[in-house]
Amino acid sequence: MTGRTPRLSRLRRVVPEGRGGRPAEARAARPEQARGGKPRRRGTQPKVVALGGGMGLSASLAALRRITGDLTAVVTVADDGGSSGRLRDELGVLPPGDLRKALAALCGDDDWGQTWARVIQHRFQSQGDLHEHAVGNLLIVALWEQLGDHVQALDLVGKLLGAHGRVLPMSAVPLELQALVRGHDPDRPDEVDTVRGQATVALTPGEVQSVHLVPNDPPAVPEAVDAVLDADWVVLGPGSWFSSVIPHLLVPDLLDALVETKARRVLSLNLAPQPGETEGFSPQRHLEVLGRHAPKLALDVVLADEAAVPDRDSLADAAKRFGAAVELAPVARTDGTPRHDPELLAAAYDRIFRMHGRIGPWR
Repeated sequence: MTGRTPRLSRLRRVVPEGRGGRPAEARAARPEQARGGKPRRRGTQPKVVALGGGMGLSASLAALRRITGDLTAVVTVADDGGSSGRLRDELGVLPPGDLRKALAALCGDDDWGQTWARVIQHRFQSQGDLHEHAVGNLLIVALWEQLGDHVQALDLVGKLLGAHGRVLPMSAVPLELQALVRGHDPDRPDEVDTVRGQATVALTPGEVQSVHLVPNDPPAVPEAVDAVLDADWVVLGPGSWFSSVIPHLLVPDLLDALVETKARRVLSLNLAPQPGETEGFSPQRHLEVLGRHAPKLALDVVLADEAAVPDRDSLADAAKRFGAAVELAPVARTDGTPRHDPELLAAAYDRIFRMHGRIGPWR
């Protein structure tokens, strides 16, 4: 185990077992073995892969590192704003910002981990070219240039930080996010425009209809595909829905892995709609747009904060279309902000893994 085991929070089941045409007993009857037919040794930890970007993925990683030491983050690489956008434009590199945030979230709670988390998140304040550049962005890009290998460089940064897990980009090429948006121009509320760039999509005042990537058939990082195929659990979300969560489903090889993996899949919903991108979205609407972008994707569990779901029946119906049960748990901070509490979220994940997974080999 990494860190201390969180106290268990009470989860409320909304959808019964045996849902969506995939009987629970059929999944539970699968032999307790790792990919390749080798049985897992009793006491080993679950292999968990978390997909997303930005602060949503960071929240999930901060929780997951508390309950497993076998953790991989797969991160979006379509950011085009701020320090990441400037480095991307000037050097032609992958945007490092979301990768940096994931690494910081995997730092331990000891002095070493927290010191390095602060260092790589530190932003310079000046009147010159370094203004608002994050130290971690510069470190990551420097190692990319030195080593010529995205994965090797990120592994080395993780080793320096003592990160409790691995961070991988979802693709090795910089991607542009484009969206079809109705009413992006407030003076033309009924017209649908193509909006380019993750930063612009995230802040659009219009209604996002769909998103796609340029190039539209980007290569996945092989290590990311392998991690998904070899996982026990895959966690998608929370995070900016159109700009951090759905892009993973637009990388063909990564989507194929998510569909084909024998891992169980958890979708973690946001605590509140995001201004601009998902303004006015209900929890079930988040599921509906996810399904439109990846109709073949199946889920096992949809996790939501119990206070953020006003219509539990509608959410249960939307989850059932993915073959998923809904689990409700208090996972929000108590300060009134729409942010996840790492301890509460860890407790919810831990309970889900034990309730829906292969309990014996992990304990």
